[in-house]
Amino acid sequence: MSARILPAEFYDRPVLEVARDLLGMILVRVPRGGSPGPGRSTRRHAGRIVEVEAYDGMSDLACHASKGRTERTEPMFGPAGRAYVYLVYGMHHCLNVVTGPPGHPAAVLLRGLEPIEGTEWMARRTGPPATIAAGPGRLTRALGIDLSLNRADLCAPGELFIEAGDPVPDGMVLRGPRIGVEYAGAWARKPWRLGVRGSSALSRPFPRGRATR
Repeated sequence: MSARILPAEFYDRPVLEVARDLLGMILVRVPRGGSPGPGRSTRRHAGRIVEVEAYDGMSDLACHASKGRTERTEPMFGPAGRAYVYLVYGMHHCLNVVTGPPGHPAAVLLRGLEPIEGTEWMARRTGPPATIAAGPGRLTRALGIDLSLNRADLCAPGELFIEAGDPVPDGMVLRGPRIGVEYAGAWARKPWRLGVRGSSALSRPFPRGRATR
């Protein structure tokens, strides 16, 4: 299994590069107790990543790290390839992937997932298959991701990791402004939300005329 897991080097790059390349990769959740044992196979829940947002450093006013290095934002400062999980509105967890060199706080928010393994289990937690993981809150709820997985190593077999999938061609990549960060001024207009054209798991439509670079 570990041979297919994305290595730390994949994440140790500028956040915009990692965000683009995460499209098409496979997010895998193996709940505690789901490891192989006598007479049983691994219980996996997985999906193809189809929507992401990039957040880049302390100068990015939409990034949590723009407020400084705090207990909450500490995971964003590295190492790359770790999970940064936080709670919003006291009810929704959001999963981010830490990127870049140590000390530079950057991360990719995972916003949409197309279920490919464990779909029935996920549907019981969120709803219809087409929208099981459409949106960051639905995504974490579908996979049972919470604060216990904050700082998880995504580069090693465990409860949460990312495997290589089929890369998405440039012509299939949608781009637009990030969602819910209007307070960030000009930073809110950066086209740092990326998605896969035609996916039913996008959290919301992309603006017309912003399909590709």
